[in-house]
Amino acid sequence: MDISLFLFVGFSCFLLINGNKVEDCDYLTDKTSLQSFHVLLQAEQPYRTAYHFQSPQNWLNDPNGPMYYKGVYHLFYQYNPNSAWFGDGMVWAHSASYDLINWFGLDHALVPSEPFDAISCWSGSATILPGDKPVILYTGIDANYNQVQNLANPKNESDPLLVEWVKYSRNPLMTPPDGVKGDNFRDPTTAWQGPDGTWKVVIGSYSNSQGMAILYQSQDFVHWTMHRDPLYSSSKTEMWECPDFFPVSINSTNGVDTSVENPSVRHVMKASFNSHDYYIVGTYVTEQERFLPDADFTGTSSDLRFDYGKFYASKSFFDGKKNRRILCAWVNESDSMEDDLKKGWSGLQSIPRQIWLDLNGKQLVQWPVEELNSLRDNEVYVYDKQLESGSVFEVSGITASQADIEIMFELPKLEEAEFIDTSLVDPQLICDKQDASVTGKFGPFGLLALATKDLTEQTAIFFRVFRDHKDYKVLMCSDQKRSSLRNELDKTTYGAFVDIDPQREMVSLRTLIDHSIIESFGGKGRSVITTRVYPKLAINDEAHLFAFNNGSLSVRVSRLNAWSMNKAQITAGGEPGTISEDFSRKK
Repeated sequence: MDISLFLFVGFSCFLLINGNKVEDCDYLTDKTSLQSFHVLLQAEQPYRTAYHFQSPQNWLNDPNGPMYYKGVYHLFYQYNPNSAWFGDGMVWAHSASYDLINWFGLDHALVPSEPFDAISCWSGSATILPGDKPVILYTGIDANYNQVQNLANPKNESDPLLVEWVKYSRNPLMTPPDGVKGDNFRDPTTAWQGPDGTWKVVIGSYSNSQGMAILYQSQDFVHWTMHRDPLYSSSKTEMWECPDFFPVSINSTNGVDTSVENPSVRHVMKASFNSHDYYIVGTYVTEQERFLPDADFTGTSSDLRFDYGKFYASKSFFDGKKNRRILCAWVNESDSMEDDLKKGWSGLQSIPRQIWLDLNGKQLVQWPVEELNSLRDNEVYVYDKQLESGSVFEVSGITASQADIEIMFELPKLEEAEFIDTSLVDPQLICDKQDASVTGKFGPFGLLALATKDLTEQTAIFFRVFRDHKDYKVLMCSDQKRSSLRNELDKTTYGAFVDIDPQREMVSLRTLIDHSIIESFGGKGRSVITTRVYPKLAINDEAHLFAFNNGSLSVRVSRLNAWSMNKAQITAGGEPGTISEDFSRKK
């Protein structure tokens, strides 16, 4: 590993670069010094992020059991304490926060130690039982490499930090049923309670050529019985990983607790497969224990996704503090495993997003949690700027490698838009063939992020607008073909249609840039694309940001607001890097 940061209790530390001690840093106890220290880290490792959650070292993947408890937000996540690659010995690392943005590390919550999780502690969920009692259900990889479901309880429920967890002595609670292979039974959801008091949970699985959510029921949260039928299954999918099942309000952006069942809510079924997180919206019929979706998975590009880029194994939870549902996910790397070993780390967590049902009832809307705005600094803005064909202008005055941008586009003369039959096309293929360099009528227009001054390197997040048989279609793309002079990277181009009517609302884009990750929210969060990019030249102070229009028709920037983003205070626990409990409480 090229660089490591060790913070010991008492706040003494030192920096290692290429294995050599270069600086004592007892002074690193105030925000200004920590910001300065971050500059040293960033110079050595320009792909480390500033305000996205990541561990100081080693492999990180699925978020597990996020919850709000006694004034504290908790994030557990899959972590390999021994390597920058995934492998045996996975643990539940544990961090806590008071605002979902700044995180302090705690001891690992679950580590392999018993026959029922001897190989690894894999993903799962947290449920808060009546009486404000949190519990964890998680998948253990037992000594025979079978996947089994286990229970853990906090040692001290009065501790808001939930530092210690105790595994139930009679684990496992659930084992692979007949017809399900031992390696196709994992990732229990947050449980919910039916009107009759019965607890219910689903487990991701695959059987008889169908991906499925196997339903289990319990009266006491310890003795579980499998329901005769899955809550839902689909022959159009692969193995379901990290399923999620939760209600959403039909008339409010507020979230609702998992156990809410009444006419004012609909339900969302989400499954992770084929490297993406897919979901369907429908009706939960409690009496029959059936989920009836408005439309089934199709196995095509028309299926709804949380994110059309890199975003996997997501997990949501109800935040009772602000009455909202929060979503977070693992964002993996796009460079090689050898690069991960060289960096000494792999994987990020997305910015937590608030999610709700769109007014049309057809899809979810996502938006970064409002707490992220506290990191904004040094705002610049542009109003009413015409972008003629071929226009490019730099958004200067901010830190372009660490920024938050909101932009609104007005489109005159929509009737001149090109025709497209969206029922016959894959949006990702259109974005790939008609990338940012290919001129259309309305588009491409948008942002060039993590770009060099001469645009040799650039990641283009842009829109195209077409006419369909009845209305207009807005296409959103993230083009990474020129994102880096490095050739060995995954530079997949991503795309999605945005369900907005450009006659009635402006085409909007919010983009979060953080060194090696770009999260883009189109149409006020109706379509989201996350990418990982690793520029060779456009790093740190050499990164630039531009707005552009490469379409033959002009567009107008009605409003552009951009902010430099300060660094979040993030440390991971269970290893050198942990900030003491006393320090965390002071924050």
